[in-house]
Amino acid sequence: MSVQGTLGTLFHDAERPPVADVELAWYAARLPRDGGKVLEVLCGSGRLLVPLLRAGYAMHGVDPSAAMLESCAARVKAAHGDATLVRQEPDALNLPFRYAAAFIAGGAFQRLVDPVAARTALSRIRAHLVKPGVLLLDLYVPPAGAQRLGAALVEVRTTRLADGTRIALRSETTTYSEERIARTRNRYVHRRGTARLAEETESTSYTWYPADEAAALVSDAGFNDVQIGPPARTVADAETYSIVARL
Repeated sequence: MSVQGTLGTLFHDAERPPVADVELAWYAARLPRDGGKVLEVLCGSGRLLVPLLRAGYAMHGVDPSAAMLESCAARVKAAHGDATLVRQEPDALNLPFRYAAAFIAGGAFQRLVDPVAARTALSRIRAHLVKPGVLLLDLYVPPAGAQRLGAALVEVRTTRLADGTRIALRSETTTYSEERIARTRNRYVHRRGTARLAEETESTSYTWYPADEAAALVSDAGFNDVQIGPPARTVADAETYSIVARL
Protein backbone atom coordinates (compact mmCIF):
# COMPACT_ATOMS: atom_id res chain seq x y z
CA MET A 1 0.00 0.00 0.00
CA SER A 2 1.05 3.62 -0.43
CA VAL A 3 3.07 5.37 2.27
CA GLN A 4 2.86 9.09 2.94
CA GLY A 5 6.09 11.07 2.95
CA THR A 6 7.21 14.18 4.79
CA LEU A 7 5.46 16.81 2.63
CA GLY A 8 2.29 14.74 2.36
CA THR A 9 2.21 14.45 6.13
CA LEU A 10 2.81 18.19 6.64
CA PHE A 11 0.11 19.04 4.08
CA HIS A 12 -2.58 16.80 5.48
CA ASP A 13 -1.77 17.65 9.10
CA ALA A 14 -2.22 21.34 8.26
CA GLU A 15 -5.36 20.84 6.16
CA ARG A 16 -7.24 18.22 8.16
CA PRO A 17 -9.45 19.57 10.96
CA PRO A 18 -9.32 18.06 14.48
CA VAL A 19 -11.51 15.05 15.14
CA ALA A 20 -15.15 16.05 15.53
CA ASP A 21 -16.82 15.48 18.89
CA VAL A 22 -19.43 13.20 17.31
CA GLU A 23 -16.75 10.94 15.76
CA LEU A 24 -14.79 10.75 19.00
CA ALA A 25 -17.98 9.91 20.90
CA TRP A 26 -18.77 7.14 18.39
CA TYR A 27 -15.49 5.39 19.19
CA ALA A 28 -15.73 6.05 22.93
CA ALA A 29 -19.15 4.38 22.97
CA ARG A 30 -17.82 1.18 21.36
CA LEU A 31 -14.27 0.73 22.61
CA PRO A 32 -13.83 -1.09 25.94
CA ARG A 33 -12.35 1.45 28.33
CA ASP A 34 -11.16 -0.92 31.07
CA GLY A 35 -10.66 -4.14 29.13
CA GLY A 36 -7.05 -3.58 28.11
CA LYS A 37 -5.00 -1.87 25.43
CA VAL A 38 -6.53 -0.52 22.21
CA LEU A 39 -4.73 -0.71 18.86
CA GLU A 40 -5.27 1.80 16.07
CA VAL A 41 -4.16 0.31 12.77
CA LEU A 42 -3.12 2.91 10.17
CA CYS A 43 -3.09 5.51 12.92
CA GLY A 44 -1.47 8.18 10.76
CA SER A 45 -0.46 11.28 12.69
CA GLY A 46 -2.77 10.53 15.59
CA ARG A 47 -5.92 12.42 14.68
CA LEU A 48 -7.96 9.92 16.73
CA LEU A 49 -5.24 8.20 18.74
CA VAL A 50 -4.28 11.32 20.71
CA PRO A 51 -7.84 12.37 21.70
CA LEU A 52 -8.57 8.79 22.79
CA LEU A 53 -5.35 8.80 24.78
CA ARG A 54 -6.50 12.00 26.48
CA ALA A 55 -9.83 10.32 27.19
CA GLY A 56 -8.08 7.63 29.23
CA TYR A 57 -7.60 4.78 26.76
CA ALA A 58 -4.32 2.82 26.72
CA MET A 59 -3.42 3.39 23.07
CA HIS A 60 -1.00 1.72 20.68
CA GLY A 61 -0.69 2.68 17.02
CA VAL A 62 0.82 1.19 13.87
CA ASP A 63 1.37 2.80 10.48
CA PRO A 64 3.73 2.11 7.55
CA SER A 65 4.72 5.79 7.20
CA ALA A 66 7.73 6.96 9.19
CA ALA A 67 6.72 10.60 8.63
CA MET A 68 3.22 9.99 9.95
CA LEU A 69 4.52 8.17 13.03
CA GLU A 70 6.98 10.98 13.73
CA SER A 71 4.10 13.47 13.62
CA CYS A 72 1.99 11.20 15.83
CA ALA A 73 4.80 10.86 18.38
CA ALA A 74 5.13 14.65 18.54
CA ARG A 75 1.40 15.00 19.19
CA VAL A 76 1.50 12.34 21.90
CA LYS A 77 4.39 14.18 23.57
CA ALA A 78 2.56 17.52 23.34
CA ALA A 79 -0.43 15.90 25.03
CA HIS A 80 1.87 14.68 27.85
CA GLY A 81 0.76 11.15 27.06
CA ASP A 82 2.40 7.80 26.41
CA ALA A 83 1.61 5.50 23.52
CA THR A 84 3.50 2.68 21.81
CA LEU A 85 3.93 3.48 18.10
CA VAL A 86 5.29 0.93 15.62
CA ARG A 87 6.07 1.16 11.94
CA GLN A 88 4.45 -1.85 10.26
CA GLU A 89 2.25 -2.71 7.31
CA PRO A 90 -1.19 -3.88 8.46
CA ASP A 91 -0.96 -7.13 6.49
CA ALA A 92 2.36 -7.93 8.20
CA LEU A 93 1.22 -7.01 11.71
CA ASN A 94 3.40 -8.76 14.27
CA LEU A 95 3.49 -7.16 17.71
CA PRO A 96 4.43 -8.58 21.14
CA PHE A 97 1.15 -7.31 22.61
CA ARG A 98 -2.48 -8.36 22.77
CA TYR A 99 -5.40 -5.97 22.62
CA ALA A 100 -8.96 -5.75 23.86
CA ALA A 101 -9.92 -3.83 20.73
CA ALA A 102 -8.58 -2.59 17.41
CA PHE A 103 -9.91 -0.14 14.87
CA ILE A 104 -9.17 1.41 11.49
CA ALA A 105 -10.66 4.88 11.16
CA GLY A 106 -11.35 7.34 8.37
CA GLY A 107 -11.81 4.75 5.62
CA ALA A 108 -8.10 3.90 5.86
CA PHE A 109 -8.81 0.16 5.50
CA GLN A 110 -9.79 0.93 1.91
CA ARG A 111 -6.18 1.84 1.11
CA LEU A 112 -5.55 -1.93 1.06
CA VAL A 113 -6.64 -2.32 -2.55
CA ASP A 114 -5.16 -5.81 -2.91
CA PRO A 115 -7.87 -8.24 -1.72
CA VAL A 116 -5.24 -10.65 -0.38
CA ALA A 117 -3.62 -7.87 1.66
CA ALA A 118 -7.02 -6.78 3.00
CA ARG A 119 -7.94 -10.30 4.12
CA THR A 120 -4.48 -10.89 5.57
CA ALA A 121 -4.61 -7.62 7.52
CA LEU A 122 -7.93 -8.59 9.10
CA SER A 123 -6.55 -12.00 10.03
CA ARG A 124 -3.41 -10.44 11.53
CA ILE A 125 -5.51 -8.02 13.58
CA ARG A 126 -7.66 -10.87 14.85
CA ALA A 127 -4.54 -12.77 15.95
CA HIS A 128 -3.63 -9.83 18.20
CA LEU A 129 -6.99 -9.59 19.96
CA VAL A 130 -8.20 -11.10 23.21
CA LYS A 131 -11.67 -10.94 24.71
CA PRO A 132 -13.79 -8.91 24.28
CA GLY A 133 -11.88 -8.61 21.00
CA VAL A 134 -13.73 -5.68 19.43
CA LEU A 135 -12.98 -4.64 15.84
CA LEU A 136 -14.25 -1.34 14.42
CA LEU A 137 -14.00 -0.34 10.74
CA ASP A 138 -15.16 3.02 9.39
CA LEU A 139 -15.92 2.70 5.66
CA TYR A 140 -17.51 4.54 2.77
CA VAL A 141 -18.64 4.09 -0.83
CA PRO A 142 -17.93 7.10 -3.10
CA PRO A 143 -20.89 8.77 -4.82
CA ALA A 144 -22.05 7.21 -8.08
CA GLY A 145 -20.81 10.16 -10.10
CA ALA A 146 -17.29 9.76 -8.75
CA GLN A 147 -17.34 6.04 -9.57
CA ARG A 148 -18.20 6.73 -13.22
CA LEU A 149 -15.69 9.46 -14.05
CA GLY A 150 -14.65 9.03 -17.66
CA ALA A 151 -11.48 11.08 -17.38
CA ALA A 152 -8.88 11.82 -14.74
CA LEU A 153 -9.95 14.32 -12.09
CA VAL A 154 -7.35 17.02 -11.46
CA GLU A 155 -7.42 19.06 -8.26
CA VAL A 156 -5.09 21.78 -6.97
CA ARG A 157 -5.00 22.87 -3.33
CA THR A 158 -2.64 24.93 -1.20
CA THR A 159 -2.19 25.02 2.56
CA ARG A 160 -0.17 27.30 4.82
CA LEU A 161 2.07 25.87 7.55
CA ALA A 162 2.64 27.42 10.98
CA ASP A 163 6.02 28.81 9.87
CA GLY A 164 4.40 30.82 7.08
CA THR A 165 5.53 28.55 4.24
CA ARG A 166 3.07 26.97 1.83
CA ILE A 167 2.64 23.52 0.33
CA ALA A 168 0.78 23.19 -2.96
CA LEU A 169 -0.76 19.86 -3.93
CA ARG A 170 -1.68 18.83 -7.44
CA SER A 171 -3.55 15.52 -7.56
CA GLU A 172 -4.73 13.52 -10.54
CA THR A 173 -7.21 10.71 -9.84
CA THR A 174 -8.29 8.00 -12.27
CA THR A 175 -11.22 5.78 -11.29
CA TYR A 176 -11.66 2.22 -12.51
CA SER A 177 -15.29 1.55 -11.73
CA GLU A 178 -15.35 -2.14 -12.66
CA GLU A 179 -12.42 -2.86 -10.35
CA ARG A 180 -13.77 -0.42 -7.71
CA ILE A 181 -10.37 1.25 -7.46
CA ALA A 182 -9.34 4.90 -7.62
CA ARG A 183 -5.67 5.68 -8.18
CA THR A 184 -4.20 9.11 -7.45
CA ARG A 185 -0.84 10.65 -8.24
CA ASN A 186 0.04 13.53 -5.91
CA ARG A 187 2.73 16.17 -6.36
CA TYR A 188 3.60 18.39 -3.40
CA VAL A 189 5.70 21.56 -3.74
CA HIS A 190 6.88 23.35 -0.59
CA ARG A 191 7.66 27.07 -1.01
CA ARG A 192 8.67 30.05 1.04
CA GLY A 193 7.48 32.96 -1.05
CA THR A 194 8.69 32.18 -4.54
CA ALA A 195 11.59 29.99 -3.37
CA ARG A 196 11.06 26.26 -3.82
CA LEU A 197 12.15 24.39 -0.68
CA ALA A 198 11.24 20.80 -1.54
CA GLU A 199 9.16 18.63 -3.81
CA GLU A 200 7.60 15.20 -3.31
CA THR A 201 5.47 12.84 -5.36
CA GLU A 202 3.41 9.89 -4.22
CA SER A 203 0.91 7.44 -5.64
CA THR A 204 -2.10 6.44 -3.58
CA SER A 205 -5.05 4.14 -4.19
CA TYR A 206 -8.26 3.21 -2.50
CA THR A 207 -11.04 0.73 -3.06
CA TRP A 208 -14.56 0.39 -1.72
CA TYR A 209 -16.97 -2.34 -0.68
CA PRO A 210 -20.72 -2.65 -0.48
CA ALA A 211 -21.53 -3.07 3.20
CA ASP A 212 -22.43 -6.76 2.91
CA GLU A 213 -19.11 -7.55 1.19
CA ALA A 214 -17.15 -5.76 3.90
CA ALA A 215 -19.05 -7.69 6.56
CA ALA A 216 -18.27 -10.95 4.76
CA LEU A 217 -14.54 -10.10 4.68
CA VAL A 218 -14.54 -9.55 8.42
CA SER A 219 -16.50 -12.73 9.06
CA ASP A 220 -14.15 -14.76 6.85
CA ALA A 221 -11.22 -13.50 8.97
CA GLY A 222 -12.70 -15.31 11.97
CA PHE A 223 -14.76 -12.62 13.68
CA ASN A 224 -18.18 -13.33 15.12
CA ASP A 225 -21.17 -11.06 15.72
CA VAL A 226 -20.36 -8.95 12.66
CA GLN A 227 -22.75 -6.03 12.38
CA ILE A 228 -23.21 -3.26 9.83
CA GLY A 229 -23.97 -0.06 11.69
CA PRO A 230 -24.16 3.71 11.56
CA PRO A 231 -21.02 5.54 10.45
CA ALA A 232 -18.48 7.12 12.74
CA ARG A 233 -18.45 10.17 10.46
CA THR A 234 -20.07 11.45 7.28
CA VAL A 235 -18.43 12.01 3.89
CA ALA A 236 -20.12 14.45 1.51
CA ASP A 237 -22.37 12.66 -1.02
CA ALA A 238 -20.90 9.25 -0.09
CA GLU A 239 -22.53 6.24 1.55
CA THR A 240 -20.89 5.80 4.94
CA TYR A 241 -21.23 2.86 7.30
CA SER A 242 -19.35 0.96 9.96
CA ILE A 243 -18.51 -2.64 10.74
CA VAL A 244 -18.54 -3.66 14.40
CA ALA A 245 -17.35 -7.19 15.17
CA ARG A 246 -16.17 -9.31 18.09
CA LEU A 247 -14.22 -12.50 18.57
